[in-house]
Amino acid sequence: MSSLYYRPIPSIDPARPSDALTLAGGWAWFSQVEVLSRAAPSRLIPATELPEEVKTRLTAPRAPLAGMDFARPNLMGILNVTPDSFSDGGMFDAPDAARVRAQVMMAEGADILDIGGESTRPGADYIAPELEITRTAPVIAAIRAGSTVPMSIDTRKAAVAAAALAAGADLINDVYAFCHDPELANVAAQSGAPVCLMHAQGDPEVMQEHPEYQNVLLDVYDFLAARIAVAEAAGISRTQILVDPGIGFGKTQAHNLALLQRISLFHALGCGVLLGVSRKGFIGRIGNAPEARDRAPGSIAVALAAVAQGIQVLRVHDIKETKQALALWQAVSGEGGQHDA
Repeated sequence: MSSLYYRPIPSIDPARPSDALTLAGGWAWFSQVEVLSRAAPSRLIPATELPEEVKTRLTAPRAPLAGMDFARPNLMGILNVTPDSFSDGGMFDAPDAARVRAQVMMAEGADILDIGGESTRPGADYIAPELEITRTAPVIAAIRAGSTVPMSIDTRKAAVAAAALAAGADLINDVYAFCHDPELANVAAQSGAPVCLMHAQGDPEVMQEHPEYQNVLLDVYDFLAARIAVAEAAGISRTQILVDPGIGFGKTQAHNLALLQRISLFHALGCGVLLGVSRKGFIGRIGNAPEARDRAPGSIAVALAAVAQGIQVLRVHDIKETKQALALWQAVSGEGGQHDA
């Protein structure tokens, strides 16, 4: 028998039905659910007909994690201390420049900073853990010395994560969900640090050559469910896990759009959901913006569409612009006139 998948159809409309359920303890509600299967067409059911376990996962408030309150949208500021990242490579790889950029993002309202020392753009080369540590740990220590802002380390390597946590990082953001370095799960479990598990198909060097899926939405969902199980087996509580569908990581434009159109499915995993689309290639192609620096409007459009589906964390380059857009979105949707990051 084929497995069934339950996707809440979120709404933020002020005319909320009396039997509607609150999505993940946040700002959206749902009264209908799309039931998906690999063996049959999708169908709609009332939310009242959900299996009890699924209903619990879809409605339970997400526990705070790394200083983030999931009852509202959160902004994760991207700080790449690399010479070759696709959008800002070389701009902040010097420690002083990275510290200044961190101060700017904090002033603009970032809820958490994501520090990365290895580019994972399509075609990027692998770098040794030692080099990645020398890029990231000193920057994290310098930021921590002057601020209590939460920080995540964007890495797929256990040694890099351990050094970052020792320097003051709060969260491990692994774009390979413990597949690249299984020891990373033990580092997280032993330290008590929360994690973000992302889906990616293939290493950066080759991931965009010929990505293929039977059903990209359900394949990514199943992968993340399996990686959550791995994390729990290592001793990491589900309440300490974020998930990320990995837009652009081994996915065509069609794959990206299929995931974004039904991204609310991932709430059924019972974790907070993070989305990273900022300035990515498909935004440039659809929005006619060949240069990554010109993609803020398109990035914000996708971000707001995701927030309308209850997504709790937006990983972005443009904090100031996204925060302003969120404040207006919240005002016109009745979710509060100001983003209080």
